[in-house]
Amino acid sequence: MSAAQHESDEIAAIRQAVQALCEKFPGEYWRALDRERAYPTEFVEALTGAGFLAALIPEQYGGSGLSMGAAIAIMEEIQANGCNGAACHAQMYVMGTLLRHGSPEQKQKFLPSIARGELRLQAFGVTEPTSGTDTLNLRTTAVRDNDHYVVNGQKIWTSRVEHSDLMLLLARTTPREQAQKRTEGLSVFLVDMREARGKGLTIRPIRTMMNHATTEVFFDDLRVPAENLIGREGQGFHYILSGMNAERILIAAECIGDAKWFIGRASGYARERNVFGRPIGQNQGVQFPIARAYAQMRGAELMVHEAAGLYEAGRDCGAEANMAKLLAADASWAAADMCVQTHGGFGFAEEFDIERKFRETRLYQVAPISTNLILSYLAEHVLRLPRSY
Repeated sequence: MSAAQHESDEIAAIRQAVQALCEKFPGEYWRALDRERAYPTEFVEALTGAGFLAALIPEQYGGSGLSMGAAIAIMEEIQANGCNGAACHAQMYVMGTLLRHGSPEQKQKFLPSIARGELRLQAFGVTEPTSGTDTLNLRTTAVRDNDHYVVNGQKIWTSRVEHSDLMLLLARTTPREQAQKRTEGLSVFLVDMREARGKGLTIRPIRTMMNHATTEVFFDDLRVPAENLIGREGQGFHYILSGMNAERILIAAECIGDAKWFIGRASGYARERNVFGRPIGQNQGVQFPIARAYAQMRGAELMVHEAAGLYEAGRDCGAEANMAKLLAADASWAAADMCVQTHGGFGFAEEFDIERKFRETRLYQVAPISTNLILSYLAEHVLRLPRSY
């Protein structure tokens, strides 16, 4: 029995609704955007209008107030139907930092507008060129100046900045050598980019192997109102950690959706493609890789659901969220490779959409965290091995 058969009627209805929405955005739509490296504005607006991007915002702020189980169903179905949730998935998890650690005034000011689609919170400014995933070594600074903070520095791989109104920014407010603990001295700010553009904020697009709308962002004496500080100064690293489990679980769900898409395409092609007078799917050399990819996907899917269940229960799920992301990313990449191999030369043809999805799912071996760093995390925090970095 599949995980979907255990789901509630509510989640099953959500899956059907997402599938119906995605049918309006077929492969031709995504191929055209991919050629031009254009943002899927119509798709994001459709998801927003349907309330899917407000899934995790409580009803008191105008959101859907859905569970993590419903959220992973939304993201999985987007990918399983050939679309690309990376254009907007950050809104599902970035706002968690605001929801958990923001003041009542901040939540009331921003969350209802985000839920209605009047504001987009899509950008997450953390990674820097010199520190990468070594977040505690970031160099962007925010210095208090009366009722503002003055921000200077640079972020990289900050996706969707050009298509977002707000950015969640992590910056150093206390020099590292003065911080009492290694994990202190960083703070989180909500930057209103509508006001910041041209006033100390510069955005430079980065062209990549897939259509991901990613950029470099430069801060040059950017003034951010002190009222936009989220939580307590110096505790920002702890705040973003609480949102990273949600990020890993949701992206793992996307990888499961990708794997299902690749497996479905490969299975269908193997049944229909005849060579030497028989379907290629009759050959074990074709069958076995598809079957193995399916088994790998199902195993990863179970870990995604376990992590989501722990998250919903408010329990520690750091190991499970990381394992879900690791296993799901591996499953989607294995399924992608298998799908290309099953199709042969046709797997490289643009019109089949496989090469596009192949490029897109490759990202999750690297982002939002490298699979190697997940292994280091498990080695240190689960297996109690010596820290390797």
